[in-house]
Amino acid sequence: MRTESPTLIRLEDYRPSDHLIDTVELDVRLHPRETRIVATLALRPNPDGRSDAPLLLDGDDLTLTRLSLDGEILDPAAYSATASALTVHEPPRQPFTLTIETRVDPTANTKLMGLYRSSGVYCTQCEADGFRRITYFLDRPDVMSVYTTRIEADADEAPVLLGNGNLTEAGPAGQGRHYAIWHDPHPKPAYLFALVGGRLDRVSRPFTTMEGRPASLAVYVEPGKSDRAAYALDAIARSMTWDEEAFGRAYDLDVFNVVAVSDFNMGAMENKGLNIFNDKYVLASPDTATDADYAAIERIIAHEYFHNWSGNRVTCRDWFQLCLKEGLTVFRDQEFSSDMRSRAVHRIGEVRTLRARQFPEDAGPLAHPVRPRAYAEINNFYTATVYEKGAEIVRMLRSLIGAAAFRAGMDRYFADNDGRAATVEDFLAAFSAETGRDLSDFARWYERPGTPVVSVEGDYDAAARTYCLRFRQRLAGAEDSPPLVIPIALGLVGEGGPIAAACERVGEGVFVLDRACDEIVFSGVDERPVPSLLRGFSAPVRIEMASSDADRLRLLARDTDSFNRWQAAQSVAMRLIVERTRADAPPAEDAGPDARAFVEALATFLDAEALSDPAFAALVLGLPSEGDVANEIGGDVDPDAIHRARRTLRRQIGQGLGRRLDSLHAAMTDATGVAFSPDAASAGRRALRNAALDLIAAADEVRGGELAATQFAEAATMTDRLAALSTLAAIPGEAREAALHAFGVRYADEPLVLDKWFALQAMIPEDGTISRVAALQGHPAFAITNPNRVRALLGTFAMANPTQFARPDGAGFRLMADAIRTIDGTNPQLAARLLTAFGSWKMLESGRRTQATVTLGEFASAGGLSRDVADILGRTLENG
Repeated sequence: MRTESPTLIRLEDYRPSDHLIDTVELDVRLHPRETRIVATLALRPNPDGRSDAPLLLDGDDLTLTRLSLDGEILDPAAYSATASALTVHEPPRQPFTLTIETRVDPTANTKLMGLYRSSGVYCTQCEADGFRRITYFLDRPDVMSVYTTRIEADADEAPVLLGNGNLTEAGPAGQGRHYAIWHDPHPKPAYLFALVGGRLDRVSRPFTTMEGRPASLAVYVEPGKSDRAAYALDAIARSMTWDEEAFGRAYDLDVFNVVAVSDFNMGAMENKGLNIFNDKYVLASPDTATDADYAAIERIIAHEYFHNWSGNRVTCRDWFQLCLKEGLTVFRDQEFSSDMRSRAVHRIGEVRTLRARQFPEDAGPLAHPVRPRAYAEINNFYTATVYEKGAEIVRMLRSLIGAAAFRAGMDRYFADNDGRAATVEDFLAAFSAETGRDLSDFARWYERPGTPVVSVEGDYDAAARTYCLRFRQRLAGAEDSPPLVIPIALGLVGEGGPIAAACERVGEGVFVLDRACDEIVFSGVDERPVPSLLRGFSAPVRIEMASSDADRLRLLARDTDSFNRWQAAQSVAMRLIVERTRADAPPAEDAGPDARAFVEALATFLDAEALSDPAFAALVLGLPSEGDVANEIGGDVDPDAIHRARRTLRRQIGQGLGRRLDSLHAAMTDATGVAFSPDAASAGRRALRNAALDLIAAADEVRGGELAATQFAEAATMTDRLAALSTLAAIPGEAREAALHAFGVRYADEPLVLDKWFALQAMIPEDGTISRVAALQGHPAFAITNPNRVRALLGTFAMANPTQFARPDGAGFRLMADAIRTIDGTNPQLAARLLTAFGSWKMLESGRRTQATVTLGEFASAGGLSRDVADILGRTLENG
């Protein structure tokens, strides 16, 4: 079964552009239906290109109205123009100026790429190749130009006009219109272009860089919502200060503007000096945003700001190097968030995301290297592999060379490549130059798809007082290839805690596995130790080692590495859940000695540490998700069996911890009159309170439901209110429906809050959820054209409700296929991302697998698919 996929673009075929564009002058006259763009391009032949090449400019759905060369209207015989390309057959062999006039319809642009209108606001999204929907251009990241943009609009419709760089001029333009001119002195590729026009409120503050440069920081939001922008504005200032201190990077313009829009395909976009954000990552108040929302705003604000250097000042030569800006910047935002919050807790969150999103991607039909060798549609490669695994590679590099050398290498990378379009090789060369170290072996991480497995065996010799660890690495599909360089942070733990044992091959607590098989020996070991492997999750690999629950629980109790303490609890819970998915598993009522031992260990842990580190305690109490369990099983997955097994263990933990959970729920409640704070400590207390509520309800639905109903009615924050509603949503009955109705009414005018409401209902693991989701698509607040609404309802259903998405009767598959086809007609990028939910269909048991095969086959045979969706579907079927 196959569907035709688009033509592949290959890294090996890269060659420089035949022409360069030194400056771009844009005159954009905004109009809802007929926006006129005049682009004046200063071009010259590229010395590294072909001297006799025609000028080939990219376009997408454009209407050309005028074309002149060096001020003279060009003879129609000298060029050819279509909606998707403009070719000047024999351009001058010396510098020349090309003036192009196009017209576009922002209101009709439902793809949300190029120039479009969102709730009456004009905005742009040009990454990866949206600028060609504005004017004909060399729309590739290695063509960098200095932009000057004149924006004109009706003064009443769009009193705010924003562009890249610094504002140089503004004023009336006659007939009720006005204009603003923005100049960006830093050369940039077209994908970083941006403009905004509309009715927006502004909040701002001054900032002075470490170089003494004053800058105005501002956040623009829909009228009436400026009180929800304060946290985002504060996050900008903290991000700028942190980047100065951690990486020596200062801001370089007079202004830094963030604009929040309600229709956006991505989370945010790092356009030079004018970041455009999905409003869910800007707007926050205690009544509308959870602690997780505040943390996400902080992280994504930082991420986009950090791109000013790792992405803008130093950009990527081609889209195959996407990880160079995204993986590096994710690493930078992870370090920022770790410094702002609990490093240990944040690291666990990073790894949970990696395992939930990237590991399945690496194991499925959409697997690809961190730096792909080929792509058909670049928008489909904004993936967890590029972002999260890309960040892990940077983290491993720091582990290998040390923090000081890493900082020196980063300084050199920025200095050597400022104003350039760089490659992965350029990045690694900076560190090689600083350390004198050959990183060619390490570079294999960028080229190999899949998650490596490291098998470990331990052997204790009591007489010799030695402990030997033997390692073997393997990677499916690369059995005959040279091994990867894997930094493994490790230590030994005894009955009383860490063991100070000597091993000459472990430096700073890290062993570098760079052979297919290797071993290390610790001396001076007076008792059989438990190895603490992959501390801090030092490499994106799977560890296989035969360990008893007793050994794992020793790590929970005695290890000094927070990640491995959490991992120990996860490993025990995972084994218990996986065993209970078998057909011959013991009755649900029988906890068994292993589960009772686990509960006792959790009780001991809570007694010792819950009050001192509530956020960490909440993580330890959380079980592996149903998706995690499915990935662990790996094949013939039965989502219903996983759901039942996990629910049973939750009930047994709740029953076993009993009064401790009651005490924690009460102790973690904020005192009356205490002002809300999104800081890490306060968020941690709420996290533990709600983890306790979840387990109380798992143990006793009646009592838990009553407690949740009380919390729902009395909650002073969205975090506690939504947690209570989440607990109620899992308990069928009138109380659930009443609470859902009350929440929907209370927040009827709050789209971002209703997204949480849509998502909660989409996650209910009951047969009726199919009908519920179908009905909610007709809700007045739901819009199939709004990416946030679609992701909240349909994306959550497909990604976070495996029992219903992968129903045995195939109804979940069909619901999503129908929705994706509808969305593909207006927003192919969003449709393609929803389609990735089918990526794990081959892992399912035979009945469900057959249903998925039929659904995907029907989807493929219907035809008429966008390039985005055809690419994902083709790879899903071909490799699945």
